[in-house]
Amino acid sequence: MFCRDCGNKLSLRFLENEGLVPYCEHCGKYKFPFFPVAVSMAVVNRAESKVLLAKHAGEDEYKLFAGYVKKGESAEKTIPRELKEEIGLGAVKWKYLGSRFHEAKDLLMLGFLVVAEDGELSLGEEIAEARWCTPDEARELVVKRSSAAEFFLNAALGEIKHKG
Repeated sequence: MFCRDCGNKLSLRFLENEGLVPYCEHCGKYKFPFFPVAVSMAVVNRAESKVLLAKHAGEDEYKLFAGYVKKGESAEKTIPRELKEEIGLGAVKWKYLGSRFHEAKDLLMLGFLVVAEDGELSLGEEIAEARWCTPDEARELVVKRSSAAEFFLNAALGEIKHKG
């Protein structure tokens, strides 16, 4: 382990209420572990009757839309940027649904229900296929059971159902 700021080797030091935490002797500071943050987006149409799912290039299963929060960027800025990059649509509004740690990629996922503007889909390089689905179809197509994607999809569909 090395310091992100100065590059010196870190040692573990006890910090009250935290336990052993990496410490940089050169900087004189504790250096808490860093891991990335991403948004997971259950994208719906303006009528909130359809869910947009995507197959990423080289993959066979449908997923929710997602993207990393870039350094200096908020989750609220990531949502419209990622949606525009991946399918060419703008985000009209969004609602935070919760968070889940995604162990496979060692990152924190922030889940959102996102209402997309109407229009033609323009698939970016990452997306091989995108499909508007009914809520029931979306539940069937998102195959990873007990995953963060299933949690966020069910939370989003619960929000839509309560409005109707």
